[in-house]
Amino acid sequence: MYILAPSLLGADFRKLEDEIRTVEQAGAGYLHLDVMDGVFVPSISFGMPVIAALRRCSGLTFDVHMMVEEPIRYVRDVREAGADLICVHAEACRHLDSTLEEIRRSGARVGVALNPATPISAVDLVLPRVDMVLVMTVNPGFGGQRLIPYTVEKVRGLRERIRELGLSTDIQVDGGVTPDNTEELLAAGANVVVAGSAVFRGEAGKNVKEFLDIFRAFQERAGER
Repeated sequence: MYILAPSLLGADFRKLEDEIRTVEQAGAGYLHLDVMDGVFVPSISFGMPVIAALRRCSGLTFDVHMMVEEPIRYVRDVREAGADLICVHAEACRHLDSTLEEIRRSGARVGVALNPATPISAVDLVLPRVDMVLVMTVNPGFGGQRLIPYTVEKVRGLRERIRELGLSTDIQVDGGVTPDNTEELLAAGANVVVAGSAVFRGEAGKNVKEFLDIFRAFQERAGER
C-alpha cells in the first residue's frame, strides 16, 4: 500500500485548516507533522498545542516526526495531542529500545528515523519492533532541499533487510521528494512518501492527485511483472 503524507511545514500557515482539508479530500492518507526543538536540528517548528488544534479538524492519520533530543520525554503528551504514529530518531535517543517501548505503550504506532549518513544497521535489532522506518533523504531541519542520491540505495538495502527478516515494515522517505523522483523511490522499496513544497506549492489538491497517479501507475506496472 502506497501512502502520501503531505508535510505540514510546506503549507501556508495562514490557512492551515483549509490546506489540510484540501489534501485530505484529494486522497492523502497521512499528515506529516515535524516537531523540531532547535537542538537536534537547527530549526524550531511547533508542538503539542498545534497538533491538538489540528486534530479537531482532520481525520487524517497524524504521522508525528519527532526531531528532538530525548523524545521519550514527550511521547505521552504527543500521543494525547492526537498523534497516531510517533517517529523518533535513532540518533536522538540515549536508550532507543526504551523510547520505542514507550511509544508502543502509549497506543501509537511506532516509527524510527535515520539521518542520511546513519547506516541501516543502527536499527537492525529493533526492526521487528517498529511499524515504520523513516529514511531521511536530506539532512533534517529545513524544507526545500534536494534529495541526496545515495539515500535511494539505502532505501533499497533496508527493504532487502526487511524481506530477509520476513517483516512487512513500512519504509517512509522524507526530503526533496518530487513527482520526478517518486517512482525511483518506490522501486527502491519505499511505500510512504512525505512531500512538503511539492504538494503545497501551487494547487495542493492537484499536486496530491499527481502523486497518487504515480502510485497507481507504479502498482499497475508492478502487477504486470
